[in-house]
Amino acid sequence: MSQLLFLIILLAVAYFATKKFIRIKDNIMLGLPYNISGDSAERWKRMILIAFGQKKMFARWIPAVMHLFIYVAFLFTQIELIEIIIDGLAGTHRFFADKIGVLYNVLINFIEFLSLGAFVATIVFLSRRNIIRLARFQKPEMKGWPSKDANIILLLEITLIIGIFSMNGADVVLQSIDPEHFKSTGHLFVSSHLGPALFGGLDAGTLHIVERFGWWLHILVVFGFVLYLPYSKHLHIFLSFPNVYFSNLHPSSKMENMPEIMNEVKSMFGLETDGVGADMSSGELPVFGSNDVTNLSWKNLMDAYSCTECGRCTSVCPANITGKKLSPRKIMMDVRDRAEVVGNEIFSKGIKKEEFNDGKSLFDSINREEIHACTSCQACVEACPVLINPLEIILKLRRYEILTESAGPAEWLPMFNAIENAGSPWQMSVERDEWIRS
Repeated sequence: MSQLLFLIILLAVAYFATKKFIRIKDNIMLGLPYNISGDSAERWKRMILIAFGQKKMFARWIPAVMHLFIYVAFLFTQIELIEIIIDGLAGTHRFFADKIGVLYNVLINFIEFLSLGAFVATIVFLSRRNIIRLARFQKPEMKGWPSKDANIILLLEITLIIGIFSMNGADVVLQSIDPEHFKSTGHLFVSSHLGPALFGGLDAGTLHIVERFGWWLHILVVFGFVLYLPYSKHLHIFLSFPNVYFSNLHPSSKMENMPEIMNEVKSMFGLETDGVGADMSSGELPVFGSNDVTNLSWKNLMDAYSCTECGRCTSVCPANITGKKLSPRKIMMDVRDRAEVVGNEIFSKGIKKEEFNDGKSLFDSINREEIHACTSCQACVEACPVLINPLEIILKLRRYEILTESAGPAEWLPMFNAIENAGSPWQMSVERDEWIRS
C-alpha cells in the first residue's frame, strides 16, 4: 500500500510539474528570435564558473558563503533523493547502504554537514529579511507576494532539514536496536549525537514512526518544491544555467544595434547595406523597439524568469539610489508577470500571439518615468549574479516610445532636434567640427 501511494504521488507530481514547466517554456518562446553566436566553449566556461560555480555571488562574500551552503546542500541532497525514490518504489530501506561501502557513510556525513550549514544560513537569511530588514528587500516591488515567496522557500528549507535529521536520527537508534532490518550507516556527523539525545528513550515502534515521519516529510517537501518552483522566484535554480549559457559574449557595454535604422542611414550615405531595412511598401511605419513581451526577444523573457529578485541590480542603480522610481529588479518582475498574463490568455484560448490584444502593454506596469531615469551605466548588468540584462529591455522600451510613438520627455526634444539638424546633442550656433579649424 505504501509503495502504491508513493507511486501515485510521484506520477501526479511529475505530471503537474511537467505541465507547468512546459507552459513556462512556451511563455518564454512567445518572444522574438534571438541570435546565438560565438564560441560554445566560452559559453560552457561561463556556465560552469558563473551558474554552477557562483562566481559573481562572491562580490558580497558573507551572503555568498551562506548561499553556497544551501546551494551545495541542494545538489548533494539530490543523490539521497534518488535513494529515497528507489526505496519508495521498491519497498527497500537505504538501498545504497550496502552497495557502495564506506562511500555511503562519507556521502551521508557530507550531506549532514551541508544540511547543518544550510540550516544556519536559512536562519541568517530569514533574519536579514524579517529582523534586520535589509534595504534592498524592503523596496516597493518586494511588498506582498515577493516577500512571502522568499519566506515560504526558507521555511520549506528548514522543514526539509527537520525531515532529514528526524529520519537519520531515528534510524541511527534503530540500527542499534534492530540491526537486521536497519542497515548500518556508520557514525554520522550530526545524527549519531542528535538521534540518541532526542529519541534514545523511545521504543522500537515509536522510533519507526519517527523515522517514517522524517522520510515522508523529506520527500513530500521535495515534491512540494518541485510543484512550487514554477510559481516562485526560485525557478532560477534551473533557469540560471541556460540563461548564463545563452548570455551575450560581447562586452556588456556594447548595446544592441537596430539593423533597420543602421541600413537606412548607410543607404543615405551611399554605403553598402546587408539588405535588412524597414519595409515601407505597406504605407505603415515599422515598429521599432518593444512595448510588450511578444516583441521582446525570448532571451529577454528568459532573463525575466531567471531573476532571483536578490535586488543587487537595484542596490547599485544610481537612479534608484538617488530616489528615482527606476528599479531594474522591478522591470524584470514586471516583464515576467506580463509574460504569465499573455501566455495564459494565448494558450488557454488557443490563439496565435499575433492575434492577441488585451488593450494593455508593458507600459501599463512599467511607468515611463522609470525608463527615463535610466543612465545606461550598466551597473545593474554588472551586478547580476546570473547575467541578466535589464538595460536591454529598458532600451527597447525607450526605442518604442521615441521611434514608434514619437513620444518621450519634453526636455529630450531639443536634444533630438539638435542631433537631427546639427549632428550634435548641443544646440550651438557653430559647426560641430569648428574646433578643428580654429
